[in-house]
Amino acid sequence: MRAAMLALAVSLMASCGSKGSGNGDTRLPTVPITLPNGKVIRAELATEPADQQRGLMFRTSLAADRGMLFVFPAPGDHPFWMYHTLIPLDILWMDVSRRIVFVSAHTSPCRSEKPEECPNYGGGHPAQFILELAAGTAAANGLRVGDTLQF
Repeated sequence: MRAAMLALAVSLMASCGSKGSGNGDTRLPTVPITLPNGKVIRAELATEPADQQRGLMFRTSLAADRGMLFVFPAPGDHPFWMYHTLIPLDILWMDVSRRIVFVSAHTSPCRSEKPEECPNYGGGHPAQFILELAAGTAAANGLRVGDTLQF
């Protein structure tokens, strides 16, 4: 399994193109993700714990064709929160086959400065990949549990 994850990370990194999310942040490489309807999303690739912890915090915008893909070393319960996230997001949890197992649509930012006051979203479904998109992107593209994304 570890070898498969390493191979996936290497192949994703090899397919990475331009950097950034469309709002000036160019920290992470991107990978194309093809939705079932054929639309391609350019997602920043978050594989390192520090990048995963920061996620899309402090961003003031996210284009409809951009996102962030979190790749975890193994499937597990990976709840997310919206602490210091300034924009609403659609968050999709996917299993090892890249099949959507849970969607949190129009997930609102947490306005509290106390992290313990921010709710968790997702989790409860074994997931290895999590994709954050601009709020409304999932509905606009008809994404739902059971759909498979290509990356």
